[in-house]
Amino acid sequence: MAASLIHLVRHGEVHNPEGVLYGRIPGFHLSELGVAMATAAAHHLVGRPVTALFSSPLQRAQESAAPWADTFNRDITTEDRLIEPHNKFEGGALEFGPSLLLHPRTWPWIYDPFRPSWGEPFAEVAARMIDAMDAAWDATDGEAVMVSHQMPIVMAQRAVAGKRLWHDPRGRRCSLSSVTTFARIDDPAPGAPRYREVDYQEPAAALLVRAVDKGAV
Repeated sequence: MAASLIHLVRHGEVHNPEGVLYGRIPGFHLSELGVAMATAAAHHLVGRPVTALFSSPLQRAQESAAPWADTFNRDITTEDRLIEPHNKFEGGALEFGPSLLLHPRTWPWIYDPFRPSWGEPFAEVAARMIDAMDAAWDATDGEAVMVSHQMPIVMAQRAVAGKRLWHDPRGRRCSLSSVTTFARIDDPAPGAPRYREVDYQEPAAALLVRAVDKGAV
């Protein structure tokens, strides 16, 4: 078996009234708006041959995968490699960006933004995402949906495009419940990416203006 396309889907809005940088912290579920976003994403691919559904183990991703399971009558396969990266800022409410320089306690964490020094290395995130995509590709006859998180999806986007992995998080192109679609490259050159991005859609775009929590760490 081999898939025809892989769709990386970001989760919907999380209920997070305190503005916590939640990362892998358990107990953060979708808001009502987030459920509507996830449903819009699933409905976006109605009519497509979605035959496999994978999700990060985190609650917000599992809940975002549920509308896909209902829409396409598929079981959710939990895929640990789709999880949010670990991050030293988890549990706080600091805005990620240059303003961190105003908080001396964070300085030991941000000395190397190219790795990055505050969490799981970009290269490791990209590698596990590509490995998860490979496994899904080989196990799927049709199109596979993989529900994940902003940073892992961006790592896959950038790795496939041959871009450097370090970047400014504020410029990420991966909105809530967005769908980034990849196709496999037959016989790539040695060391070249095995996938190419073929589409990017924001099915929940009309709902984003109402979002309070942006979900990014």
